[in-house]
Amino acid sequence: MELLPRSPAEFGSARYWERFFRQRGQRPFEWYGAFPELCPVLHKYVRPRDKVLVVGCGNSELSEQMYDTGMCEDIINIDISDAVIRQMQERSGSKRPKMSYLLMDMLQMDFPDAHFQVVLDKGTLDAILTDEEEATIAKVDKMFAEISRVLQVGGRYLTVSLAQAHVLKKAVEYFSREGWVVRVHQVASSGDKQQFVLPVFVYVMTKFRKIPGSAPQILEICPEEQDKPMRVESAEQLVAAVKDRQHYALLCSQLSKTPCGEQVSLDLCNKESGQPRYTLHVVDSPSVKPSRDNHFAIFIIPQGRETEWLFGTEEGRRQLAASAGFRRLVTVALHREQHYEGMAGIQAELSGKVMELAPPGLPAWQKVPFLSVGGDIGVRTVQHRDTSPLSGEYVVEDVKGDGTFYFRRLIFLRNRNVVQSEARLLAPAPLPGQRKRRKDKKKPSPAEPPAAIDKSYLCCEHHKAMVAGLCLLGGPDPLPGTPLAVLVVGLGGGSLPLFVHDYFSQAQVAVVEIDPSMLEVATCWFGFSQGDRMQVHISDGLDYVAKLAAEAPAQYDAIMFDVDSKDLTVGMSCPPPAFVEKGFLQKVKTILKPEGVFVLNLVCRDTRLKESVLATLREVFLLLYTRRIEGEVNEILFCQPNPAGRWDPTELGARAQALEGALRQSGRPWDSSYVLADMLQAVRIL
Repeated sequence: MELLPRSPAEFGSARYWERFFRQRGQRPFEWYGAFPELCPVLHKYVRPRDKVLVVGCGNSELSEQMYDTGMCEDIINIDISDAVIRQMQERSGSKRPKMSYLLMDMLQMDFPDAHFQVVLDKGTLDAILTDEEEATIAKVDKMFAEISRVLQVGGRYLTVSLAQAHVLKKAVEYFSREGWVVRVHQVASSGDKQQFVLPVFVYVMTKFRKIPGSAPQILEICPEEQDKPMRVESAEQLVAAVKDRQHYALLCSQLSKTPCGEQVSLDLCNKESGQPRYTLHVVDSPSVKPSRDNHFAIFIIPQGRETEWLFGTEEGRRQLAASAGFRRLVTVALHREQHYEGMAGIQAELSGKVMELAPPGLPAWQKVPFLSVGGDIGVRTVQHRDTSPLSGEYVVEDVKGDGTFYFRRLIFLRNRNVVQSEARLLAPAPLPGQRKRRKDKKKPSPAEPPAAIDKSYLCCEHHKAMVAGLCLLGGPDPLPGTPLAVLVVGLGGGSLPLFVHDYFSQAQVAVVEIDPSMLEVATCWFGFSQGDRMQVHISDGLDYVAKLAAEAPAQYDAIMFDVDSKDLTVGMSCPPPAFVEKGFLQKVKTILKPEGVFVLNLVCRDTRLKESVLATLREVFLLLYTRRIEGEVNEILFCQPNPAGRWDPTELGARAQALEGALRQSGRPWDSSYVLADMLQAVRIL
């Protein structure tokens, strides 16, 4: 039986609808959902005493249900199909005396001006506006003009639609230009999910008298029927907001039918501010054997730990899902700009939404567990927030790590998933004579982390490797007491130069930092300080090295580059490309002592660019070692112009072990987890 048109244009044909309803018979045809789904929205805008016109009524039960539930009784239904009008007149008959069905073309209605308080259209606009041809647009303009004519000032034109971009844009532009208020509601669910994957929307256009001149547009969207409307600035923004919700519905539909081959990521935003509140990643593990209770789980990443490898990378999340033993795991990252009411509050807020991401075959009785590390959501305290002209907006925040330790982090918000600098915080020591807190006393608030910086601990693995590379210097027994001249380009929080300064007692450390804001951050928040052996120069590293090369060659035992690139469009985030050009590297070699070491933190995702950088380094330096940081993109390069020796990894490990032994005897605290030899075991000679 042919029920669909040969071409979309037939949707506007009276002959097509006549044939359609004759073939369909008495069965109601519900465009875009039935009354229970639409009722919460319609109830807001249709009052019992309103005179309502339903255009293109078809044989839908919507009008009958509005009448029978007492929403409204004074309803006139019109359609261009004689067959359906006779069918509906026969069906309603004397049961609904105040409701009528009339054969009428909505493009040329017989009603007087300002006759109705509500005009309701369920799918009719979508059926007519099938394309953007001139004839179609002219027909729609005529439809809108007629609806405007028969509607009173203050009346509402309600359109139930799938909100195709060209349909929504046309309606919004037409009525906002006429001075009407336009609001778009998303219906909670479409009545027939097999028929329509896309969500259903209701446009509410409220008629106002047109004000001469350019009155401001009032455009709003309500994501769900119970939500407060959100104001948008333009028709384009409104269309974009609707498109986001349509994409989300398509995603949920796909996830409900088949496992996802690639990890899917999406943001859930705060209803008030529109800012991201949760970032979700959907991870499927087909290799996990199905069992009664392992279909689906939600994992809440503790605040501040979303940058860790296990949670912040695809491979890490894949391992997390496999170890958790669930066939689908949704990881949830919490955003620093938001407030959360503990695990129970998050679970209550997310339960309905995450179920839309459930895998195929999830039993209806299945309870979906919410998991986390240690059963809580972690602690994140923003200590400082500011904007630098060079680095943009940044935050200094304290987070609780895995275990009892707290960490202080510097984050550039232009790249919020990357920790720029990190330092461990020391637990506060008890005051002299202070007794231990009794068990029944109130525990200190977890939102009050300690403030003192643990300068003996290097949080970043690449910093540990960079320090270990200093074992390449000197003779057979490199000692911390040996006089060293060290240049560090890139200050950040200052952890790297501080460690070199504190543990190499004869080291003279010069730091070059282009951004004066970073010196302030390092000093105020990371325990950094200058002195006789530590000087910071606010300068562009390119200019500083070039000047030294011209004035004072061969003066540094070690040069360390740990400088990020501000250009996120390049496939290399550290260092900026200019720092690894051959001409500049020649200048670095010039200011390095013949047996010195140049240590470079390279973060490059572009394979070709990385190979080019390595080739250039090999042209400039006689010996080149490389050390990959496990679980990270970072690769540490140790470059020597005229090395004292050429050591294999075993020999390097022995030198690093000797250096560590000397550092441990320096009298300063030493973190037992930091083993210098481990840092050089995987070194390769290029």
